[in-house]
Amino acid sequence: MLWQGLRSLDPRLPRTVWTMEVGGFLNAFGNGIVFPFLLIYLHNVRGIGLGTAGLVLATNNAAGLVSTPLAGSLVDRIGGRATLSGALVVQAAGFASFSFVHRPWTAFLAAAIAGVGDGGFWPSQSTLLAGLTPPPRRHAAYALQRVTRNFGIGIGGVLGGLIAITSQPTTFTVLFSIDAVTFLAFAVVLIFVPEPELDVEPDAVRGRYIDVLRDRVFLGVVGLNVLFVTGGYAMLELMPVFAKNEAGISERAIGLIFFLNTIAIVLAQLPLVKLLEGRRRMLGLALMTVIWAVALLLIGAAGAWLRGGAAVALLCLAAVVFGLGECFHGPTQGALVADLAPPRLRGRYMALSTSSWGLGFVIGPAVGGAVLGAAPLALWPAAAALCLVAGVGSLALERRLPRELRLTPA
Repeated sequence: MLWQGLRSLDPRLPRTVWTMEVGGFLNAFGNGIVFPFLLIYLHNVRGIGLGTAGLVLATNNAAGLVSTPLAGSLVDRIGGRATLSGALVVQAAGFASFSFVHRPWTAFLAAAIAGVGDGGFWPSQSTLLAGLTPPPRRHAAYALQRVTRNFGIGIGGVLGGLIAITSQPTTFTVLFSIDAVTFLAFAVVLIFVPEPELDVEPDAVRGRYIDVLRDRVFLGVVGLNVLFVTGGYAMLELMPVFAKNEAGISERAIGLIFFLNTIAIVLAQLPLVKLLEGRRRMLGLALMTVIWAVALLLIGAAGAWLRGGAAVALLCLAAVVFGLGECFHGPTQGALVADLAPPRLRGRYMALSTSSWGLGFVIGPAVGGAVLGAAPLALWPAAAALCLVAGVGSLALERRLPRELRLTPA
């Protein structure tokens, strides 16, 4: 019975998708080493103010917003694999550059370089994944991507917590160097991943962003995603410095918190995607926002009322709850965008979807960093309220979706 249960979770994906996810895991491992500690590095190690450090993170995403439209056009012309390989090299250079940060302007420069690579990474990676996967299994492919990336981030976060020591800046140089190597490792893995056949019809060349902007339903989907990222994911970038400064949490404890967040996703994602099959996509997203609101309020409570081990325990619970909510987002957002996109415009659709992430990560850290500097405890209920507003918007948009796309394929 146990074996049958495990077999039922098989996402039934092509071997090329699994190969690609090996590279994604390596890359995510490097991201996990750096991600929880970047704001701590800028503020506590290099002495950059919280408001300015938040703007550095926002710069990374602003640069991505600028480069993403170009990347989408490149994907539609030369393919996802070639574009992704170039983006990975730029990302490696950008994150390696953080080792040389001593003044705010160098931090902004490193963030801008990394952001240009980020802007090319997601539309090319998402388009390549969609092209390698049969349409009825795309939700499973994006779920698998979420599993491998979060598993890598979780392991990386634990290792980063063991390496990073605020009083020893060279330990952060090690983190950035490992991260850069993992970007290059993903580029090597792509040698073994074929490029899906490009659309060579004459009208493919005439595809333009104005064609994408005429799709009002798609614009509604990406608009909601801006709210999801601003009120949800972006807050996780701010949680480590909040936990350290308000609750006295150590770097190792922060690594543990992120590890539990990612392990929750790794364990719950495939069973949950199986449960979502045949059910309403937008209802799932609305439920996600309720779960996130609870997690964000728990984070605020930990900083307001607890210290030491008690704060760590509550933050660990919040991270697990937030991770369960993430399991609704991964297999829904990416697959829905891929299903809405005509093949000749898929790169551009993915680029605008990526821009919604970038915009959320610009607004979230910039505004959230300023709030943290002025009134840290006010941030978390405000973010929870924004998530709930986005949940209501999800239910309102459902009736405008094409009927055949309202349910997750079974």
